[in-house]
Amino acid sequence: MKKLILIAGLAALAACNKQAAEASAGESTNAVADGTSGKAITPPGTYTVVNDDGPVGTTIINADGTYLDRAPDGKEVTGTIFSKNGMDCFDADGEEPEVCFTMTVPDAEGSFKATTADGKMTVTVTPARP
Repeated sequence: MKKLILIAGLAALAACNKQAAEASAGESTNAVADGTSGKAITPPGTYTVVNDDGPVGTTIINADGTYLDRAPDGKEVTGTIFSKNGMDCFDADGEEPEVCFTMTVPDAEGSFKATTADGKMTVTVTPARP
């Protein structure tokens, strides 16, 4: 479950940062409206992900479309990130199914909410501060 939460937060961050200048805070937004699959909207970078229970971990998105999720206990998950049906999707290496997220528009600090396609999980994603 934590792997899915971390992945969700990451997807959300990407789409929100890209659209921050185009939408107002609090509105829901989708990264790609045409329903096609392709390169992820999430920009490369490092992000922190939290849920109501506390920190979920850190996600690093690379320019080549790969990602690394690191949980607080040090466990890592790698995979690819891409856009599909207006959402960013994370496909972990191995047998886990892909997980896709919708995102809210980022606030002034760049934080936003990411929710799984089925609506069962929401996380807060924030760009990591140096």
